[in-house]
Amino acid sequence: MSFKTSIGGQAVIEGISMKGPRLTCLAVRKPDGEILTEISQTDRNPFKKIPLLRGVAAMYLSLKSGYSYIMKSTDIAFPEGEEEDKFDLWLKAHFGEKANQAIGVTAAVLAGFLSVGLFVLLPTLVTGLLARFLSIGGFKTLIEGILKVVIFLSYLFLVSKMKDIKRVFMYHGAEHKTIFCFEAGEELTVENVRKMGRFHPRCGTSFLFITVLISILVFSFVPWVSTMMRVLYKLLCLPVIMGLSYECIKYAGRHDNLLSRIMSAPGLWVQRMTVFEPDDDMIEVAITAMKAVIPEDLSEAEL
Repeated sequence: MSFKTSIGGQAVIEGISMKGPRLTCLAVRKPDGEILTEISQTDRNPFKKIPLLRGVAAMYLSLKSGYSYIMKSTDIAFPEGEEEDKFDLWLKAHFGEKANQAIGVTAAVLAGFLSVGLFVLLPTLVTGLLARFLSIGGFKTLIEGILKVVIFLSYLFLVSKMKDIKRVFMYHGAEHKTIFCFEAGEELTVENVRKMGRFHPRCGTSFLFITVLISILVFSFVPWVSTMMRVLYKLLCLPVIMGLSYECIKYAGRHDNLLSRIMSAPGLWVQRMTVFEPDDDMIEVAITAMKAVIPEDLSEAEL
């Protein structure tokens, strides 16, 4: 058996969240070495069959659940010394069991604003500022695009140098290798997973970088009337760019041809900064998460 699967994952603190067609499993290594799992129903994308819209919805769902799983994994991996502050108590009093979900939604919104600020607004504002002092004329779009790529790559490079984040990126590698092993039809063992590649065409890093590249391409056709108008155009077009990026990454993950390899190449290169070789304990966590979400009917897991 060898096929492309829709099962995907996310590295979290000392663990992995693996999303299958029906179930999602959060597997985290506790301080005592035990692997704790939490299984839930996979969030349904209401626009799954509608091109472009499904990409926007998928991005929102990924951000919402992703930050929730990161906070849950942190509580599991570092339980000692954790004291509830007034904000935690207020959340539990007003939201009850949905407190974590409320935090996840808030974190997703804040992360969205940060991403828009760094990769959408900042390059345009800096380029507009340069244009006030330098005669750059028709090079505005080119400079804006270069700044966007530089900011994105610099951000990834700096984050990858953080010790705690490096371990998350090692779990990221374990996730990719385990998915490759499943797609190859081999038994999910540490030995089999270990020999798999760590760069996957459907990686979130690839999605983000493709989003950056597509945004540069799209806005090369948009006239630069003024800095503020360009910012407005970019915000209005952001859902379209996200939708196009999702369709590209989905196509690249489903096919293996010249076009898909060309589309995957930039993202696979960037993954060298976000996907590291895992140790065996991390692979074991990834295997645990994967096994929990594989459906009985494997056709449901096909991409």
